Amino acid sequence: MSTVADKIAAELEQLRVIESAPGLAQLAITLAASVDDPGNATAQANAARELRAVMADLRKLAPVGAEDDGVIKLSKRREERRARRRGA
Repeated sequence: MSTVADKIAAELEQLRVIESAPGLAQLAITLAASVDDPGNATAQANAARELRAVMADLRKLAPVGAEDDGVIKLSKRREERRARRRGA
């Protein structure tokens, strides 16, 4: 079973933000490890809340790639459907 820290590390790789925001990326990993720790439930909840906020900031910093952009994919699919309708 993968941990929250594993999932966060994978997402950071996918977002490609480790080089541009190394401090925030490390903070995210540290907070994720705190969430995984089965200790104090209050501390886990606080770490989870902070992790959510840090990840939101990191997602905003992530570079947008055309191949990863969901809006562009949806637009292409829409254009393909319209082209098929025009051709039919």
